[in-house]
Amino acid sequence: MARVLDLIEYIDEGRGEIVHRVPERGSGDFRIGSQLVVRESQAAVFFRDGKALDTFGPGRHTITTANIPVLVDLIGKAFSGQSPFKAEVYFVTMRELTDMKWGTPQPITIPDPILGMARVTGFGTYAIQVTDPQLFVAKIVGTQNLYSTRNIQAFFRSIILSKMTDLIGEMGKSIIQMAAFVEELGAGVRAKAQEEFASRGVTLNSFYVESISPTEETAKAIDARASMGAIGDMGAYMQYQGAQAMREAAQNQGAAGSGVGLGAGVGLGAAMGQMLGQAATPQGQQQQQVGPPPIPQAAAFYVAIGGQQQGPFDMATLQQHVQSGQLTRDTLVWKAGMANWTKASEVPDLNSLFGAAPPPLP
Repeated sequence: MARVLDLIEYIDEGRGEIVHRVPERGSGDFRIGSQLVVRESQAAVFFRDGKALDTFGPGRHTITTANIPVLVDLIGKAFSGQSPFKAEVYFVTMRELTDMKWGTPQPITIPDPILGMARVTGFGTYAIQVTDPQLFVAKIVGTQNLYSTRNIQAFFRSIILSKMTDLIGEMGKSIIQMAAFVEELGAGVRAKAQEEFASRGVTLNSFYVESISPTEETAKAIDARASMGAIGDMGAYMQYQGAQAMREAAQNQGAAGSGVGLGAGVGLGAAMGQMLGQAATPQGQQQQQVGPPPIPQAAAFYVAIGGQQQGPFDMATLQQHVQSGQLTRDTLVWKAGMANWTKASEVPDLNSLFGAAPPPLP
């Protein structure tokens, strides 16, 4: 037969628990007349069938049908007089918890306006306080099925990291610049996460970023970016990487023998010279022209016909105008590169048109 709990209490011996369950496993047997002791900075919530029910503040309470009306109503006809009834009691700490830790269990990937993508790690502290114990038990215990402080903290960290990842993307700052914005980042994460915490009966009082730093791979990319920035040409990044690899290869070969090392050094020098030459060439300019040059465009002339500017016309169209009499030797023409309108007879490019024109009819 299960033991009836006549005294229900929990003494927090400095373990820093957010919530403590009585009994720790299964449901407890309580009866009318049982004593419930709730200490300062605690709240006690009766819980049964997945629901947070009657809540008690600090003090010594005698369980009666009057002060557990919700529980009595839930049990209904199954409850009678002094008969034990099954339930659980959750003691929730109401004091501010100021030394909560957060950190990235593994690197998170964020967009970076300079590097493209970056992988970062971070850690810090935050402070919370339960302000609605019944809502807290309903959402955390009833919905999330979380009982231990470790699991509850892990749940809160997941909210924080999600909001922080979103905010870093919205800030549009590179990890190279992020160290100067940790205060803004902390305030922003607190603001974005506040609603999530409040919906579970918790207030996020503070949030601090103690460190946010790149992974080793991202740090190498930053070093490479800084090196190429000193050269002044980010377009030569791949050449720079290739040169670094060749230098390491030459050093490794040099360790095997001076002759091999000398040959590698000569090869490296030639390759480096070619790469530096390419890096010095303006972007878009080819080192060597490949294939024939583009076909030159035919000259196009504007013609003054009837006091109006018409055109531009290519040579074939101008020939037709000569034959129709619209273009004569005295007609004014102009093309790009000419200073003024000029008679057609004075433009060497058009002499062939008039020579090919038939004489007037007799």
